[in-house]
Parts: sequence; C-alpha cells; structure tokens
Amino acid sequence: MSPLSSDELRGIREELNAGTTPTVWFTGSAVGVQEGRSGKVVALGEPAEGDFIQVRPAGSKDVLSFSAAEVTKVKPPRKKAAPPEPPAKPAAKPRPATPAPAPAAAKPPAAQERPAAPAKPAAPAKPKPAAAPAAASTTPAAESAARRKPRQAKPIGGATVTLTADQDGQWSVEVSAGKKRVVRPTPVAANAVAQAAKALHDDVAAAVEPLIDAAREQQRQRVEKLRAELAVAQAALDELGN
Repeated sequence: MSPLSSDELRGIREELNAGTTPTVWFTGSAVGVQEGRSGKVVALGEPAEGDFIQVRPAGSKDVLSFSAAEVTKVKPPRKKAAPPEPPAKPAAKPRPATPAPAPAAAKPPAAQERPAAPAKPAAPAKPKPAAAPAAASTTPAAESAARRKPRQAKPIGGATVTLTADQDGQWSVEVSAGKKRVVRPTPVAANAVAQAAKALHDDVAAAVEPLIDAAREQQRQRVEKLRAELAVAQAALDELGN
C-alpha cells in the first residue's frame, strides 16, 4: 500500500478543519499495529516533526503518532477466508497378532505319544502415543509490538491573533502559533476591524470604537486641510492663467 502523498495530507488537513475525522489504513511499515487495520485521524502536526499524524486505531481508545509512510488512504482489499480443513481420520486400531500354530513334535521310535503343549498367544502391539503439539513460538515482531507502549498524543498548540493600530489610524493583524509567527503584520480595513469587534464581544467593541472614531476624525481633518490647500493652489493657478 502506498504512503500518504502531499495532496492526501492537504485533503486530510481540510477535513480536520471542517470538523470531520478522516479514515486511514495502516501499511506494512506501521509498528505495533496490524497491516490493513483502519483508524481515525484526530490531529495533524507539521511533517518536520516526524511522527506528526495522530491516529486512533479502530477498536482502541489510545491515540498513537505515525509518519506518512505508516498510513494510507487506499483501503486494502478484503482477504478471502481460508477453506476449512477436513477432519482428520481416526487412526486405525492395531489388530492383535494371530498366534502361529506350534510345529508337531517328532515321535521317538519306542516312546509313548504325548500331547503337544498349546502355544501362548502373542501380546497385541501397543499403539504409539501421539506426539505432543509444539509450543507456539513468539516472533520478534510480536514481542516488539507487545513491549511498545502507546504513544501519547501531542497537545495541539494555541494561536495568538494581534490587532494593532498606528498613529495614523491604520490597522494591521498578525498571527503567532507558540513561538512561530504564522502571519506577518498585514494591513486590514478599519471597518473590518469594527465589524469583527462587534461580533466578538461588547467589551471588545467598546474598546475598539474610540480608536475608530479618532482615526475617522483625523482623516476628516486631513481631508479639510487638503481641500484648503487645493483651493489655494487653484486660485494661484487661476491668477497665472489670467
């Protein structure tokens, strides 16, 4: 079975973001889990971390970490059940040996005939005891799987979203995950900030609204100043034209 490709990893990440748990199957490279067994992906980290795919195997409550080579999106075909073995025939019981007739004794010339002694029957052959079944041997792979403890699921780190307004009333947003900056400071519109603040909480909206009003007043004053400068420039141009 082929390991996960970059496109399949992207699809799994999109399904997780949508609130679903994608199904994967374990390959022959998976350690401690039977090949072909299914599982649910509950989290996805960064590929640079090695075992970054958090999977809960079917029928288990433990969440284990695997690499992209240990799982696949290709469902393995079902294995055909082996036909039942025919019942073993019972061993034939040994028959007792038939005693051979004793040879007649030669008669001496002048001796009186004596009756021949009956021959003792041969003892029946004893059946050989069946061989004891050999003890099942434990393979090194099974011992390794038994010794392997379930991997603890890595906690999913949080994210920090920061909104910043400069002295000119221009807003920017940046996002950090732990110590790593995910989104660098990016300009955003002031009306988008106001709408987001109202959607988050009344206290957030109350804190952001004065900043928006101050920026609005600052821009209004700037427009009036530019209009006055434009009027002066227009008058100077008219005088030059006459």
